[in-house]
Amino acid sequence: MDKNLILRLFGGALYGLLVIMCTTPLGAEWINSVFPGLVKQQNLFYGLMTFFLFVGAWECIRIMKFDPKSWEKWVVFPLIILVFYYFSKRYFQHGFYFNFNLSEILALSLIVIAVITLFKFPKELYFDNGKLIFTVIYTALPFSFALGLPKFSMVEETFTLEVFFLFVLIWSSDSFAFFTGKFFGKHKMAPKISPKKTWEGFAGGVFFTLIIGYFIEMKFPDLRGNYIIVGFLVSVFAPFGDLVESQLKRNFGVKDSGNIIPGHGGILDRLDSFIICAPVVYLYFILEKLF
Repeated sequence: MDKNLILRLFGGALYGLLVIMCTTPLGAEWINSVFPGLVKQQNLFYGLMTFFLFVGAWECIRIMKFDPKSWEKWVVFPLIILVFYYFSKRYFQHGFYFNFNLSEILALSLIVIAVITLFKFPKELYFDNGKLIFTVIYTALPFSFALGLPKFSMVEETFTLEVFFLFVLIWSSDSFAFFTGKFFGKHKMAPKISPKKTWEGFAGGVFFTLIIGYFIEMKFPDLRGNYIIVGFLVSVFAPFGDLVESQLKRNFGVKDSGNIIPGHGGILDRLDSFIICAPVVYLYFILEKLF
């Protein structure tokens, strides 16, 4: 068997296991079976998002190639910590009531503006102040929104599976889009940004992800929202998330965001879809609750 394939399978399995252990009760159950009462599932989930955030931000700094003498790159992590702390404090101490606060409106708007800037006004990101703003928006805000997706209580030790199934839907969308595109793909979706993506693959990803969403909805009706709708949103925005990161790397002449996951590249390479899908699903949960 090809060594690269073995490395890729190992890296994928390791990454998948980490996500499963930190977004389902399995992680806390396994650790507490060895060290009783050591962790709560909420802490593992928070730790996973924090890890993804900091590694992703570091990779973004490397991709965008800050000037070594600039002051901006030294401000990235203090700003990220401040933003993440604000959302963490709200979700973990005060709950999530699906209210449209100014902070949510501003944060969601900033993500849209950052993506538009990346595609339409990339020269704005060649200056270190632009790189600073983009890095904070692209990394801190999506992982902060991800904290509000599951239902959890630090007092009652409850934790639900919204984030785990978000990952399942993203993996399904990516996999089905890849195989459908491989066998039936003829029409390129964005040849200059991601040459392998096709509209046939996109359609296959939407179709099969909707089926997965249907089974999740039937099996786990107590999850927030309707997972058929979540599946549709993921199938549409997951490929877009991949295009966003591809455009970022293309603008700065970088092939992979990093090499932390054997055979798969960096955190941003694996979580490009999640970075866009998490705020989108968060917004859907708010709107679904309001209406």
